[in-house]
Formats: sequence, C-alpha cells, structure tokens
Amino acid sequence: MASAPPDESAENGHGNGNGNGPSPPPAKRPRAVISAAQISAEFEHHEAGVARVNNGSFGCCPASVLDAQARWQRVFISQPDDFYFHSLQLGLLRSRAAVAALVNAGDVSEVSLIDNATTAAAIVLQHAAWSFAEGRFARGDAVLMLHYAYGAVKKSIHAYVARAGATVVEVPLPFPVASADAIIAEFRAALAVAKAGGRKVRLAVIDHITSMPSVVIPVKELVSICREEGVDKVFIDAAHSIGQVPVDVRDIGADFYTSNLHKWFFCPPAVAFLHTRKDDPIASQLHHPVVSHEYGNGLPMESGWIGTRDYSAQLVVPDSIDFVNRFEGGIEGIHSHNHDKVIEMGRMLAEAWGTFLGSPPELCGSMVMVGLPGCLGVESDDDALRVRTMLRKDFMVEVPIYYNSRRVEAQEIAKDKNGDAVTGYVRISHQIYNVREDYEKLKDAVNKLVAEGFTSCKLRPSGKEMVA
Repeated sequence: MASAPPDESAENGHGNGNGNGPSPPPAKRPRAVISAAQISAEFEHHEAGVARVNNGSFGCCPASVLDAQARWQRVFISQPDDFYFHSLQLGLLRSRAAVAALVNAGDVSEVSLIDNATTAAAIVLQHAAWSFAEGRFARGDAVLMLHYAYGAVKKSIHAYVARAGATVVEVPLPFPVASADAIIAEFRAALAVAKAGGRKVRLAVIDHITSMPSVVIPVKELVSICREEGVDKVFIDAAHSIGQVPVDVRDIGADFYTSNLHKWFFCPPAVAFLHTRKDDPIASQLHHPVVSHEYGNGLPMESGWIGTRDYSAQLVVPDSIDFVNRFEGGIEGIHSHNHDKVIEMGRMLAEAWGTFLGSPPELCGSMVMVGLPGCLGVESDDDALRVRTMLRKDFMVEVPIYYNSRRVEAQEIAKDKNGDAVTGYVRISHQIYNVREDYEKLKDAVNKLVAEGFTSCKLRPSGKEMVA
C-alpha cells in the first residue's frame, strides 16, 4: 500500500524540515516472504528476451513501488495546491526519516533528498569553489580524487574547484586489483603528493564503489587516513552503495556521504540522499545549486522544493523499504544473495573465457568485472562502446564494457589463458530478477564472437585503425 498523503488536519508540510514535526510511521513489514513467482511478476515490465545484467547503470523498480509512485503523481495532478501545502514536505520528511534510520544517521536533519549523486557532488563542490573564490582557501590548495572517480564527478571537480584555483591530484589505482592494501598504498602515496610543499588538502572525493571498473573501496580506512593527515573534508560518492553493501554513515565518518536510491534500493528514478553531520558548521553553508523559494532554510528544505517538478520518486522511499522487507533478511539478505550470485556467475564466465575476475570477492558488491578474451582486441573506449552496442542489438545482452587504458607504474598487463593481453572487461550485475540464463546468454555470445574470429577493429569506421 502506498504511503498515503497526510490529511488536512495533519501538521502543515511547510515546516522547517528538521524533524521537529510528527514522527513518521514505520514502514510496514508484510508477513509472507516473497516468492520467485511474485518477484517475476514485480519485474514483468522489463523487456522480454533481454539478458539485463546491467542493473548498475539505471537500477530497477518493482511494479508495487511504481504503483505507489503513480498514486502520488495522481494526488499532485488532482489538487496541486493541497499537495504543495499539506502533503509534500510531510511526505518527504517520512522518506528522509526512513533513510536516516537505514544508514544510521544521527538525526533526520542530517539527510537531504536530491535527484542523484551527481547533484550531491555539485552541492559539495559548489561550496568548495566558493571557499576558493572568497579567500577561505588559498589558490593552489589541493583536492584529491580517485582516478576511477565517476566521469560526471570528475568533470564537476574541474568545473567547480579547478576553475576556482584548486590543484587536482588523482589517485592512480591499480586494475586488476589484488587487495584493499594495494588501494590504501596508492592513496597514501597520492596524498603525499597532494601535501607536497606544505600544500593544504581541502577536500578528498572518494568513491565507495567505483563505477568503471567496479571495485569496493575501503572507505572507512581512507577516511581515517584523511583525518590523520589533516585533510579538511571528505566526500564519499557512494552512488552504487546503498543496497549493495552495508552503509553506516557514523561508522564511516565522512563529512559528506551520498548514494542513489534508484540504483540498488528499488526506488524509481531519480532519488538519492546526501548526508551531512548536524554538528558540522558547514552544514548550514551548503546550498542546492538550483535556487528557489526555500533558499536559506537549510539544505533539506532547499532540496525539498526546487520548483514545480515530479517529486514522487522521493516520496516512495517507505514503499521501497516495504518491498525489501518482503525478502528474508531484508536489504542485508538481498545484497548478500546478490553478492554470492554475481561472484558465482563471474567465475563461470571467467572459466568459459579463460580469463579472471578484476578484483577479489571481498572487493565486490553486487557487480564484478570479468576479463574478456584478449583476442577480441578492445583497444579504446570507442571499441568498448561499439562491442557493447553490438551485444545489445545482435544478441539482446545488456552489459557495460570497460577498456583498461590505465595501469599504475610497473603493473604488468594481465593475460588470458592463451597469452593474449586482456584489455576489455564486462561489468556484470546481479539483482533479484536475474537468472542464470542471463549470464549463459552473455557467455554464449562472447564464445560465438571468439569462434568466428571477431575482433573489435571490424566495428571501427573506415580509416580508424589503431596505430601501435
């Protein structure tokens, strides 16, 4: 059942957004554990015949949550004034409280709802840019980020803080990666570069799970290193984390933490949260990049109204929690199941192709990188995209492909069982709707390409041959 809008006798939804109103009701827990048939029915809107092993890019949303979203949309369309004045903010407060409990936030006031993690990055980086522009940071002070930071976030770092005067230092992570210790060692080395000559490190931007290649990063350990080394602030871009791995923001200890709820937590697109600590003075200095009537009333309220738009995805968080609680073990049971299955399927593919996983199981969540046979000759990002398109159109397999163009110094390129260099990887996901046949379809498609002597150069436009 959808989270119904409050009736008109409820406290006006235009409060301060800081949790001082009525306590939101807890999510309901259905008694019966969901069956395989019910799971299939929840996702029968997925296109038939497609091996959808790419939950990571856009996520998924069950029919029951989509129905709840449609009810909220109808409430808004039927009487928008009543929705705006009496339902919206109270509904958002319920969702924020649900997220706060989910991630062990200290208070609901620490949670803002936004459309995605890229917006959260803009909020944090906008404040850093103002700090450079207004003289609180010195020109040349450093911002640290992982080399494998999400592309849009990397561009945001350059658009906001590099343009404002920051020195951007990248952490050149190894891939394939053997252990968390290898990541920690590279992070320490890059941090030393960032601090060279007495330079101050104003912000570290760290992924919880990198997107491409996908690796679970030891964020708690890296945050601790940042504290030891005097880094001003730490922002965790955890776009993929909630629903893939356990998240306890107080235990992780970062200043800012964001994650999408539409990727692995069954919300419709687009909704994410940004967590900030209420005892940090910077919390009152953060602003949504879209300025509207709530400007100056705190980030939760600013984010709760950025003009007329569809807020329904942000209002159905309690319904998504109802959905995950239909599974044995709730969200913990789901991500444990998905982890075990994606490792099993990754190993099956690696054995069939004579390759390997890009990271050990303990550095995987519900996604894993699997090396493609080197004979496919993936030699550029464009090659990877063209092969991905071919798999979609010719084989009805949806899977991202990664071209491994960057390695840390002295890391030799990994080879497959035939001695060919492995430069291409698939990133497979496992979500509750996936079945073994999805991965068998991918396996057979790649095996067919290998048997036919296919190489990526056959997809290149004429005149685009790679130069050695």
